[in-house]
Amino acid sequence: MFEIDVGTPKLGNFIEEDGTNFGIFSQNATKVKINFFQKEDDSIPFFSYELDGKLNKTENIWHIKILNLPEKTFYTWSIDGPKDSHGHCFNYFNHLMDPYGKSITTILVGVPPKTITLKQTNQNFKNVTTNIEFKDSIIYELQVKLFTKNSNSGVKNPGTYESISEKISYLKNLGITTVELLPIFEFDENTVFKDPSTKKKLKNTWGYNPISFFSPSKKFSTSKNPADEVNEFKAMVSALHQAGIQVILDVVYNHTAESGEKGPIYNFKGIDNSLFYMMTPDQKFYMNYSGTGNTFNCNTEPSKKIILDSLRYWHLEMGVDGFRFDLAPILGRNQKGEWIGPNSILSDIQNDIDLKDAILISESWDASGGYFLGDFPIKWSEWNGKFRDNARKFIRGDFGQVPDLIKRILGSPDIFPSPEKSLNFITCHDGFTMWDLVSYNQKNNFDNGENNNDGENNNFSFNCGFEGETTDERIITLRKKQIKNFLVLLLMSQGIPMLLMGDEIGRTQFGNNNAYSQDNEKVWFDWDKIIDNRELFFFTKNMIRFRKRYDILRNNRFFLSDTSSPYSITLHGTEPNAPDLSYYSRNIGIMFIDSLSNTNIYLAFNSSDSMIQLELPQLNNQNWYRVVDTSKDSGFEFLNEPEFLDISSYKLGPRSSIILVSK
Repeated sequence: MFEIDVGTPKLGNFIEEDGTNFGIFSQNATKVKINFFQKEDDSIPFFSYELDGKLNKTENIWHIKILNLPEKTFYTWSIDGPKDSHGHCFNYFNHLMDPYGKSITTILVGVPPKTITLKQTNQNFKNVTTNIEFKDSIIYELQVKLFTKNSNSGVKNPGTYESISEKISYLKNLGITTVELLPIFEFDENTVFKDPSTKKKLKNTWGYNPISFFSPSKKFSTSKNPADEVNEFKAMVSALHQAGIQVILDVVYNHTAESGEKGPIYNFKGIDNSLFYMMTPDQKFYMNYSGTGNTFNCNTEPSKKIILDSLRYWHLEMGVDGFRFDLAPILGRNQKGEWIGPNSILSDIQNDIDLKDAILISESWDASGGYFLGDFPIKWSEWNGKFRDNARKFIRGDFGQVPDLIKRILGSPDIFPSPEKSLNFITCHDGFTMWDLVSYNQKNNFDNGENNNDGENNNFSFNCGFEGETTDERIITLRKKQIKNFLVLLLMSQGIPMLLMGDEIGRTQFGNNNAYSQDNEKVWFDWDKIIDNRELFFFTKNMIRFRKRYDILRNNRFFLSDTSSPYSITLHGTEPNAPDLSYYSRNIGIMFIDSLSNTNIYLAFNSSDSMIQLELPQLNNQNWYRVVDTSKDSGFEFLNEPEFLDISSYKLGPRSSIILVSK
C-alpha cells in the first residue's frame, strides 16, 4: 500500500519532500508497530507495519519513513516488551499517541486517540518583539475558556483562542503587559466526581491533566478540522504580540493524565513506563508527589529531552515568551524523589541556548510537602507564597505581621537575590478570588462533588462581617476597601505583580476555592461587572498606571538603607523614622526616596479597626500631595490630580492605606 524506507532516528513525525519520517523512543521495547487510520473516529487501522528491530532501530529510537503520505494523516504506535514486574506496562494491543505529536485527535469514548501528521515551519515564530523588561511586567493570569465563555463577553466565538484576541483592547486598557494562560496542552477533562445537584459527571476545566506536551488543546479551537488549533493558537499569540502583550504558558511536566495504577494508557505508560515515571522501590506503584496519581520522572535522559524539546517548540515555533512551571520542585527531584535542585533539569532549562530569552517562573512547592521557595537556579523567578500569606494576614488585621510585611514590600531580600525573582500575588487560580477572599471565612466547594473536602482550609480570609453574598452596603463598602488595600500592597511592592483574571471587577466563585471542575456562570468572567464594579476596575487601572509612572517602584536591585544611594527607603510609624515592629503593631509606613528625580513616595497601611494619626516625614522645599486614600468614597480614593496637603500629620482611617507623593 505504501512505499517504506527505514527512516532516520528523529522523534515525532516530520513531513519531508519524499515522505514522512516517524520516530519513537523506547529503551525496553521488543516489538514496535505503527498504525494508520482513515478517520479520527476509526477504531481499526487500515494499515499497520511492524518495524524491524535491526533495520528500524538506532540505539533506543525506533524509526520508519512512509513515502508519499499525505499531511494530516492519523496514526498510533503499538509497543510490546517485557511482562515482568519491573514497572513495565507493555501491551501490543494498545494504541499509543506519539508523545512528540504536535496535534492529536479529540478524546472519544471507546476510540483510541491518534496523532496527526503536521508539517512544521521550523522557523522562529517570535517575529514581533514586545520590548518589555521583566521588571516592568504586569502579569494577568487567565483561563482561555472561562475568560470569554459568558454570553455577555460580546465575542464571536466564546471560550476560544480567537476570543482572547478580541479582548486585547480590554487588557491594554487595564494596563496588562503579560498574560499567563492556564494550561493549554491537550488534556483529559474526565474526572471521577459528579455534580451533587445534577448527578452529571464533572469535567476538568483548568487543564492540569496533560496528555501531550506539544499539542495545543482542541477544546479552545473554533474548528473541528484536524490541526486547526495549532494555527489558531499561533494567531492568538501573534495578535497579543502585535499589541505589545507577552504570553506565558502555565506548563505541567510534573505528571500526566495517565494517573495511577488503574489510570488510562495514552502514551508514556505503554512506551516505557519505568523510565518515564517515578516508581516505588518494588516497581509496583507510582510515587505521587503531584497528588494526581503519578509523578513524571523528569531527570532521566529521555524525560529531560522531551521536556526541553517541548519548551523549545513552544518558545521558538509557537512564539510564547515564557513559562510558569506547575509544582516545579518535582522537576528538581531525582528518581528517588530527593531534591537535587541545581543538579537537575531546572539548571538545564535555564542554561539552554534556545531558551536564553524565555521567562522562567516556578511554583516552588509540590503536593507532597516539598517547599523550596528561594532555592531555584539564579535565572528563575518564583511565585512568592510568603508574599501572599503575609499580605492576607496583615490586611485581615492579624498581629505579628509587620516585620515580614516590610520584607515582602521590599522584594523579599530574605528569600531572593533580587526583587524581580519575586513574583508577587494575592490570589491565583488556585484558591479564593480576591472578592471571595473578603467575603468568605470558609471555603464553599460543595459543587465539586467531594463533600467540601477538597481545596485549602487555611485561606487567611476575612468576610468583613457576613459570610457570602450580601446586600448590606456597609459590608460591601468594607469589602471593596479591603480589595483596594490588597491592590495598593501588590502594586506598590518590589517584584513582579500578578493579578488573577476578574479581581479588577470583583469576580466571585461564590466561595469555591478549588473550582477546577466548574465551567458555568458561577465561575465565568462576568463582563457586566465592569460597569457594576467600575470603581474597582478604575482603581486597579489607576494603580497600574501609577506603578508604571515611577521607576523606583520597579527597581531590579534591593534598596540600600543609606540615603546616598539614588534609590533608598526609610521606615515610619505614627512618628517619622520610628516604625512599630512589635507583635501587636498593625501599621507601617515606607517612604521611597528617588534622588534622581527628586521624588518621594510615602506609603502607609493601617489594618486595625481604629483610626491612627500619622506624623508625616518632613520634606526639603517640597510638599506632600495625596494620590490614594482607600478610606475615601468611590471616585475620591484615587486622585489623578493629586491633592495638596497643607498638614504635618494625616489621619489614616481604620483598615485603610494611603499613597502620598512629594512635589
